[in-house]
Amino acid sequence: MIVLAFGTIFISKDKEPKQIDPQQLLAELVQPTRYVTTDQIAKLIIAKDPSLLLMDVRDEDAYNEYSLPGAINFPIDSLMSKDYLGYLGIPGTKVVFYSNDDIKADKIWILAKRMGFNSIYVMKGGLNGWMETIINPAEPDETEPNSAFETYSFRKGAQLFFTGSENESDETSKIEVQVRRKEKASGAAGGC
Repeated sequence: MIVLAFGTIFISKDKEPKQIDPQQLLAELVQPTRYVTTDQIAKLIIAKDPSLLLMDVRDEDAYNEYSLPGAINFPIDSLMSKDYLGYLGIPGTKVVFYSNDDIKADKIWILAKRMGFNSIYVMKGGLNGWMETIINPAEPDETEPNSAFETYSFRKGAQLFFTGSENESDETSKIEVQVRRKEKASGAAGGC
């Protein structure tokens, strides 16, 4: 019995990440680098980046109603479940948490970071920000810089990619265009 008890000391437990110091957590909490933008996420999804792992932290009903392509439902209360912990800490992956806004995603980011996980991020604005920027992008004013028009152009392309159509409420998009074929002109009679 004594030998078995002594032997269990040297047997490693499940590889759980080492918790970080609360002061280090606070320092990382105020860094803006923990956020990724909806534009960055859209680019990664479109490029089919295999290192991206999207985690929807909303409840299952909200997840089933609408979620980003390839996202995994990761309810906030499942963080301690070994089934879900396996998704975190995979080398070479970027885990991005999102919810309807930043609140739930921030909470799970803090808990995961405290548990010692790295390469975890929060999608800034959540699905509400996604809808504003990617699904229904606002056209920039004429006085804005070229970069705003480039961003808008990307967002319109992303809108087409994710929805398959443009959400134009403009009256010009409702005009029906009729296409008529030109009638074939008769050739010269008699040949050469």
